[in-house]
Amino acid sequence: MRRQEAEALILSAAEKVFAEAGFGGATMQLIADVASLPKANLHYYFPTKENLYRQVVQNIFQIWLQAADIFDQADGPAEGIGAYIDAKMEISRRHPEGSKVWAAEVMHGAPVIQDYLETTLTDWTNGRIAVIERWIAEGRMDPVDPRHLLYMLWATTQHYADFGHQIETLNGASPLTDAQWDAAKANVKRIILNGIGANDLS
Repeated sequence: MRRQEAEALILSAAEKVFAEAGFGGATMQLIADVASLPKANLHYYFPTKENLYRQVVQNIFQIWLQAADIFDQADGPAEGIGAYIDAKMEISRRHPEGSKVWAAEVMHGAPVIQDYLETTLTDWTNGRIAVIERWIAEGRMDPVDPRHLLYMLWATTQHYADFGHQIETLNGASPLTDAQWDAAKANVKRIILNGIGANDLS
């Protein structure tokens, strides 16, 4: 097995285990069992459990960062925030375990990734705040607090991953269909964009 394939297999298994057991409850042996690999293989690619955990957290955050690239390229908030909502909802659909790992870590005070929050996340957030403030200054949207808008976007889109079991239960014990996901994205965009006075999706 090539290095890239092995690392992807390990990270996928680690996402599942960390999402279910948390950092404290997870073990390298359990992750190895889920990945169907010898434990020694895990230590070859990731020397410690913390090293593997940080990579899982960094991976989901990098995926989120890529989803936000549209902010810098968009002509205005309808396009930029609308595309960001679409992307974040799709990430919640495709990478629910990674989102749950991030949420659990932060809810416990970020004991492992606090430095990441203070550097990478802070820099990213300040950059998006500047873009939103520019849109407000240009009269493209209502003068809302950019931080609270970002918090709302994160909470709403990541809810579909972090509380996926609850959504599935309320959906008749069935996962959302493709049509239901499309409807969810459309509704979230309409509610938020209308709420900030940026509802021109044309």
